[in-house]
Amino acid sequence: MSAKMRIAVAGAGLIGRRHIEVIAASKHCELAGIADPSPVATDLALAHNVPCYPDHRALLGQAKPDGLIIASPNTLHLPMALDCAEAGVPALIEKPVTETVATAQRLCAAVRRTGVPMLVGHHRRHNPIIKSAREAVTNGKLGQLTAVVGLWLLKKPDDYFKVAWRREAGGGPLLLNLIHDIDNLRFICGEIVEVQALTSNKVRGFPVEDTAALLLRFANGALGTVTVSDATPAPWSWELASGENRDYPKQDQPCYIFAGTAGSLSVPNMELWSYKQQPGWYAPLSRATIAPPAFDPLVEQLRHFCAMIAGREQPLISVEDAMGTLAVVEAVSEAARTGQTIAPGQIMEQAA
Repeated sequence: MSAKMRIAVAGAGLIGRRHIEVIAASKHCELAGIADPSPVATDLALAHNVPCYPDHRALLGQAKPDGLIIASPNTLHLPMALDCAEAGVPALIEKPVTETVATAQRLCAAVRRTGVPMLVGHHRRHNPIIKSAREAVTNGKLGQLTAVVGLWLLKKPDDYFKVAWRREAGGGPLLLNLIHDIDNLRFICGEIVEVQALTSNKVRGFPVEDTAALLLRFANGALGTVTVSDATPAPWSWELASGENRDYPKQDQPCYIFAGTAGSLSVPNMELWSYKQQPGWYAPLSRATIAPPAFDPLVEQLRHFCAMIAGREQPLISVEDAMGTLAVVEAVSEAARTGQTIAPGQIMEQAA
């Protein structure tokens, strides 16, 4: 029987601690160490009987893990991932892959040069609900995709904004929250080629947005709208509708609708609407439910990461792929700033 794969974690914040829990519960890998200078990290390492390092470089040099999960603040994603590439250590990088498309391109170049595999932590791609929605669209169950509706509406508590950077540009729902939904839509529907957007900070008056409205054109011709606000009591968001994270009270509501010429699908409640006989608005609609298997996407992501390190699987979302999601988010911000239609491809070209 092969030895367990040794996985280390850089960053002992909320998501870092979740990764540590998943590793500790795994039968296939073990925690090799934690890199974080905080007292919380020291206590956490002691509880798991592993060494704690002041930074990721010390961890890479001394622990020599099989893989590193980068769960640090966004500004550290690039330098940590570059160091992993130079050390020959595969990395799982939390989203966003880096702060900007330009820095993501630097990381892409390092991955190509070194050949060190890297996975980006858009973990919802591992969720069976998202995988089932992708299958329904790509396998033609909905016919030709025509329209997409996305909603991310909820209320962040007032004390959330006591942290200063959450009140500043880059700390709002576009980069922190919408990026998940953009990645879901790209994964399910294909590339987004044009973006129009409006943003507002009217509710709180902070420099960062609290509300946004997006208009999207997909490469396959479908059109989409996405409405975002973190200032309203509402159940229409992945966090509240999916049940993926038990910290959020689950609501039986959709947050995405995918409409095609042969049917439509609401997600995550997975209701499939179509006509059994001659279609038309006078005919009765038929409703069916798709029932994906249930499992924790973070557990599946860790399994996939280990398989990727072993060379058995290719990254479900590579650095280059994640850069495409980041380019759409940057296009949204630029479209809102200029009032123009922005192509994410333009963002990539300008950053090159």
